[in-house]
Amino acid sequence: MASTMTRKVRRVSVLLIAASLAATCGARQPGTLPDWASPGLIGGGGWPYASQAVDPETAAGATYLPRSSVIELSDGRAFLIPFGGGAAVAMPRDDPQVATAVRNDSAWLASGTVPGRTDTERDMAARALLDLRLLTRPNGASTASWYGAWNYVWPRDAAFSAAAFTVTGHPAEARRILQFLARIQNKRGLWAARYNADGTAVSDGRGVQLDGLGWALWATWLSHQADPPGTAEPTELWTMVRRAADRMSRSLGADGLPPRSSDYFERNPDTEQDPHRPTLGVVAPILTGLRVATALAAERGATVEAQRWQSAARRVSAAIVREFKPYGYPRSPVPRGDMDAAVTFLAPPFAPPDPAVDAAVLTAEKRLALPDGGVLPGEHWQGNRTEAWTPETAMFALAAAASGRADEATGRLGWLADHRTSLGVLPEKVDRQGRPSSVAPLGWTASLVLLTFQALDHKLPTPGP
Repeated sequence: MASTMTRKVRRVSVLLIAASLAATCGARQPGTLPDWASPGLIGGGGWPYASQAVDPETAAGATYLPRSSVIELSDGRAFLIPFGGGAAVAMPRDDPQVATAVRNDSAWLASGTVPGRTDTERDMAARALLDLRLLTRPNGASTASWYGAWNYVWPRDAAFSAAAFTVTGHPAEARRILQFLARIQNKRGLWAARYNADGTAVSDGRGVQLDGLGWALWATWLSHQADPPGTAEPTELWTMVRRAADRMSRSLGADGLPPRSSDYFERNPDTEQDPHRPTLGVVAPILTGLRVATALAAERGATVEAQRWQSAARRVSAAIVREFKPYGYPRSPVPRGDMDAAVTFLAPPFAPPDPAVDAAVLTAEKRLALPDGGVLPGEHWQGNRTEAWTPETAMFALAAAASGRADEATGRLGWLADHRTSLGVLPEKVDRQGRPSSVAPLGWTASLVLLTFQALDHKLPTPGP
């Protein structure tokens, strides 16, 4: 029976991968998605965290054993990847391998913090942590998800995974991801849009996405705040910071803005309302990246770099106030510009509190809201306008938690908890019937949820102005 189930899962995975047409990272609508669903991953509780998707038929009536990536099937057997193996098998619940796998997963969770105030919140947080662990390779490659064209490393998403590991007390995992990012950064300070897990860039026509520079530096700074010795010693992290910060500061135009670039929408800049200037989804992370680079340089005693990057940060900040604020911080700096969730990148924990930004965040929430409680990525969204996106919903939750609006944050976390898969995993999207859709788990959503939980319990570090 076990071998039959293993063959079935392998066959389903192959069919799903073969059906893959395109993927999405963050808020991008690439086209028609294959008709499929996987409610989650299973693992084996040990290094190197082997994982495998579970098809819906196998998952029917199944549940994760508490604090683990081992599944208890509807017939009472356990389903897991035995330590050292590469494929999942079903075995009696009392098999010693099951206890070992659960013990290892639980011990890893206990080595850090599982945030949350209720059993439901702690369950969602534990699952998010275990899913991020399953999505992170031993070399630090943290993929967006397991499936097809999601199974790649976006610097943006990986940075958030590192941040989530940091705030939940898993510094080794955070450093591993940051060191991976340092290794794949080119000498000009840039990253490609996405990478294979072995660190080779994917050549698929995507241009450079400049927001990744800011997010990588923010995650490095956050990790350093939590673990100064661990992030001060590796020279490659300082080299990464210096290259990226110099690239950002040198790229600024006479108006103080960086060049136009694709952002987390992964959309051609020519399609923006202002195709000649960068979107807020690029500019805000650049500002955060320059601010944290300044702080890291000052602490390191690199006075010249600190002054140069601080000057650049002030230019970007002034440009945002001049170009975006008069219109309410829209996606593009134009009158009646569309709002999108990137406005949260100007709010805590990425920037100091600002009443005008708070007002813009609340305006964006209203304009992007769907009847079921989720949100669209942006106003006048060009994709399916009936599907809610979990990363953007979690962005608003994080902004609310970090800005002191605890009730709002808790409400959004509750919506996310209610719209997980049958195994309790956070998906990328939720359809108009309230069903999880697209890929699950999505690492970015898991990271944002963990950051939000932590922001509710403990104030997250916020870069200075």
